[in-house]
Amino acid sequence: MHFDLTDLRLFVNIAESNSMTHGAARSSLSVPAASMRVKHLEDALATQLLYRTRRGVTLTPAGQTLLHHARQIVRQLEALRGDLQDYSAGIRGHIRLFANTTAMTEFLPTALSGFLTDHPSISVDLQERLSHEIVRNVAEGVADIGIVAGNVRTDGLQALPYRSDKLVLATARQHPLVHARRVDFLDVLEHEFVSLHSGSAIHAFLTQAAADAGRELRVRIQVGSFDAMCQMIGQNVGIGVLPQSAARRHQQSAGLHLAALANPWAIRDLKLIVREMGALPAFAQRLVAFLQQSVGN
Repeated sequence: MHFDLTDLRLFVNIAESNSMTHGAARSSLSVPAASMRVKHLEDALATQLLYRTRRGVTLTPAGQTLLHHARQIVRQLEALRGDLQDYSAGIRGHIRLFANTTAMTEFLPTALSGFLTDHPSISVDLQERLSHEIVRNVAEGVADIGIVAGNVRTDGLQALPYRSDKLVLATARQHPLVHARRVDFLDVLEHEFVSLHSGSAIHAFLTQAAADAGRELRVRIQVGSFDAMCQMIGQNVGIGVLPQSAARRHQQSAGLHLAALANPWAIRDLKLIVREMGALPAFAQRLVAFLQQSVGN
């Protein structure tokens, strides 16, 4: 039985996005062309691979099996490209890097800009996820490299130290908590919060931390960046929890008071995770090394 690599890449893209439209776009195909390719694939295998609904697509049991093997084939192809890249001009490498909010906003912009400048033939698919989701994504081969909080279990994966940061509480200088130096997250939940958007990993984490204690995070306003968060907090719209590195950067300009969080999860020892370093394409291994080296710069 013959399998077309374009079909396999398309199928992976459709499965990961749960959408024929988005999967086709990621594969640089029109929706009719993508649909026809999947139909031919189902005809060749004599089995249905996708359940099609108005909300998108989901995988049949046969589709789950095909996805598992298709990811392995695509990953092996990327490894082959990486190994041959030094010998063949024009071959592009693609790296899927998933990271939590702190890494996404505080560390990766500078580091990745330097790496991509030095490696013009490599592209990076950077996505923000919760740490436990990143672990699963790396283990399943959805992501090549992950950056997660150090307190997350990474059994079966290779983990390397990356950076350290901590979450702090920020308030306006006229807020009742202005004299606090160290607080417990649960003790400040009576106050209204300024938060990142609901799709951000840090918002989901704090919401879950409150829910685990049977409490609710009272969000007054959601914004799109730590910069906007700090400005809102400085205007006494609410209090907020954010990385110390971001809070200190805006502390003077926004007029913030910072207090340490007593909760153990506030310490953020980030780590890089991969399934197996030696199995990564050479260009992905170079990115891991580059990220580690950038810590001291």
